[in-house]
Amino acid sequence: MRTIVIGDIHGCSKALIGLLEAIDPGKEDRLIFLGDYVDRGPDSRGVIDILLDVQQRYTATFLLGNHDIMFRGVLTGRDPTLWLQIGGQPTVTSYGGKLTKVDPSHLDFLQQCLPYWESDSHIYVHANYVAALPMDEQPEEALFWEHLSTRLPHPHCSGKHVVCGHTPQMTGDPLHLSYLTCVDTACFAGLWLTAWCAETGQVWQVSREGHLRHRGITARFRRWWWSGASRRDGR
Repeated sequence: MRTIVIGDIHGCSKALIGLLEAIDPGKEDRLIFLGDYVDRGPDSRGVIDILLDVQQRYTATFLLGNHDIMFRGVLTGRDPTLWLQIGGQPTVTSYGGKLTKVDPSHLDFLQQCLPYWESDSHIYVHANYVAALPMDEQPEEALFWEHLSTRLPHPHCSGKHVVCGHTPQMTGDPLHLSYLTCVDTACFAGLWLTAWCAETGQVWQVSREGHLRHRGITARFRRWWWSGASRRDGR
């Protein structure tokens, strides 16, 4: 069984399709999506349609991102002004220019997304965390809004390895620390949509246009080194 984590999609449906094809999930695998399914990219509507299909086909866990929170709020009556200024307009366009065209199943999907998810060895969260607090006591500011560039946390008190998105890695490669992995690699900005296997450290990356990145020897070395680092740290 593989646990495969997928970073911030931000309306990049072609990238999502290409990434799922590259991963080729099996029945024993679990897919974990870290949130920010909508905004900024061209096809938020298509992304949620794909995720609804994934929900039916595979074992999948869907976390909530800050852009999903804003979109959900607008759909339930909140003022859209700020949301439109920070990436919401392409989402409206993807729904034919009117939020009244949003299928109720899309809102239902967003309302069912989780704030975080834990396994025996890992914690999965959209944005950040407070190291000294158990996950059920985390403030929303940390879970959904706080960038790693604002506050890089210490290892979590549980000893579990934390996997997050939200903070774009503009190098195009995931951030790997001994206790933390960030897989947001700024697909909407022209870089990559990234997936990462928690058990092996394998990385898949696809461009906004849906083209697989061939990572070659450097990537294989990185995966080998990360697996070794995990063993050395007891994670």
